[in-house]
Amino acid sequence: MALEAVQFYPTDYEAFDDSLVPIAEFLLRLRQFGIMDRRMVDAFESISREPFMPSDIRRAPLFAERPQPIDCGQLNTPPILAARMIEALAPTTRCRVLEIGTGTGYLAAVLSRLSRRVYTIDRFRTLVMAAQSRFEMLRIANITSVFGDGLIGWPEKGPFDRIVCSASAQAVPQAFVESLSTSGILVMPIGPDDGIQTMTRFIRVDRQLVATPICPVRMVPLIRGKAARL
Repeated sequence: MALEAVQFYPTDYEAFDDSLVPIAEFLLRLRQFGIMDRRMVDAFESISREPFMPSDIRRAPLFAERPQPIDCGQLNTPPILAARMIEALAPTTRCRVLEIGTGTGYLAAVLSRLSRRVYTIDRFRTLVMAAQSRFEMLRIANITSVFGDGLIGWPEKGPFDRIVCSASAQAVPQAFVESLSTSGILVMPIGPDDGIQTMTRFIRVDRQLVATPICPVRMVPLIRGKAARL
């Protein structure tokens, strides 16, 4: 009797690409926070996290939930917090978004997939240049970055439909209010420089802001002016 040839296939475990584990775990974490918007999920999946990780902490988890040190003595915004900020910001493909505090550029990159155009400003020239290099490497063409004083915003490019700020202030800077379009949305942490702040969503109604708290955070304070060094 002739023996029937048997072919062996790798098991599901053997065939699994473990490089997908971090993003899969992160997307599951988003679901746990109730973030299931398909556009947001697609945006996070489309932006590789690795280029935005500083070389000296590449061994850190890609989607760590605590801030990680980056250049210029700053801290990044953890991806899970970035997701909650973006959800509150509710960007659409028609939106012009202003980001205060470029950092590594990760938040701006994700926003670029959800908005018409993103303008991002940082007081550290080194951070702006590094982020711009990442945008170019990833062929993201709808982000404009500049080295400048974030506290005064970017009035030449305003008004903006959305403004997001990763640095805290005790109250919303007046420049942000004036740069926000009617019915526009601002998301930023409000509270003391050296204590717990509240990430807050503001909607502009006429010249007033209607606030909704999101979650407690501890972010670096918003500082006036450009950095003299770095």
